Amino acid sequence: MLNIEKYADVMIYALKSARKGGKFKPGENILLSFDYPALNLAEAIYQKLIEEGFNVVARPYLSESMTKSFYTKASAKQLKFCAPWDKVLNENLNGLIALRAPQDLANLKNVNAKNIALATLARKEVRKIMDDREQKGLFSWTLANYPTEGLAKQAGLSLKDYEKQISQACFLTEKNPAKKFAEVQKEIDEIAKWLSSLPIDTIRTQSKSMDLEIKLGQNRRFISGGGCNVPSFEIFTSPDFRGTRGTYFSDLMSFRNGNYVKDISLEFKAGKVVKATASIGQEFLRKMLALDKGACQVGEYSLTDRRFSKINKFMADTLYDENFGGKFGNSHIALGSSYIDTYSGNLAKMTKELKKKLGFNDSALHWDLVNTQDKLVSVKLKNGKHLTIYEKGRFLG
Repeated sequence: MLNIEKYADVMIYALKSARKGGKFKPGENILLSFDYPALNLAEAIYQKLIEEGFNVVARPYLSESMTKSFYTKASAKQLKFCAPWDKVLNENLNGLIALRAPQDLANLKNVNAKNIALATLARKEVRKIMDDREQKGLFSWTLANYPTEGLAKQAGLSLKDYEKQISQACFLTEKNPAKKFAEVQKEIDEIAKWLSSLPIDTIRTQSKSMDLEIKLGQNRRFISGGGCNVPSFEIFTSPDFRGTRGTYFSDLMSFRNGNYVKDISLEFKAGKVVKATASIGQEFLRKMLALDKGACQVGEYSLTDRRFSKINKFMADTLYDENFGGKFGNSHIALGSSYIDTYSGNLAKMTKELKKKLGFNDSALHWDLVNTQDKLVSVKLKNGKHLTIYEKGRFLG
């Protein structure tokens, strides 16, 4: 069984560490969203937040039955409806803790992907409010999974083994998990700082199944999750999507919207996917690539060091799979939207025009595709020299 009190402490630590604009203050507003099976964890977090003096809005997510009804019964007008109170809430939020505990991960498998896309696109502007507040240091968020039979089943694990993966990944077996997270985060931040200091022109990732080159682009930096996801061990950036070329291969199964997608091979030319195949879920893959103009372009490039992550099983969930440690760590790219906070300049001065000029990708999609193979990652510096930065699942710097 999970140690609920320790998990609650980890989540609150993660929320606070993710804040870029100074410390939280009593009286600030925090939204606590949760799936019903995670109620006991939500209650523990709620009590701790109240004791610290925060204003807490507790809001459960729609049940799986409600969610399916929405995507199968709603009209186009209903799918595009955004509640005005959500806009007001987001404009006044300082923090969000989200607890996911799905029971039926195949709930949306037969739902028309266009309906999901329509609803996702309609909520893009509401989500942007939180993105803008986060960039200004007024808001932070974190999310985590609570183990359920449904999650374990989709991953092909027993509930006991699934809980074990969560306990390992979140350091819940440690005497002070939050302190352990802080220690690991410090090491990860040092690596991100080192990568950001290098005058990188391009990054090349090679394994037995891929050879991908991405152009880092101007005014970029590498960052870590920094508390936004629990767990999070990745170091990532958002490259200039226009400079992507070669072949990327995702050997770790991906589970999205009730669909398994396996052995994804993507061929890039001039920054766009020109050929896409998968041994399982190829039709779903192609629908996602056609979601909008930016869905077939890269929004993120990431590496995870096996020394930090204890995750060694497929978890059927991006939160864990993108942080896979195993024998060789992982690299992953995300198709779709970029992370603007990887811009090394003044985020307050970021405009839509500058974002486009620098090659930050824009899309309603953000889909992480993970490679766990033994790989060599090298960079070409702006002076023409080459440097190996990652090998055998670990950073060399």
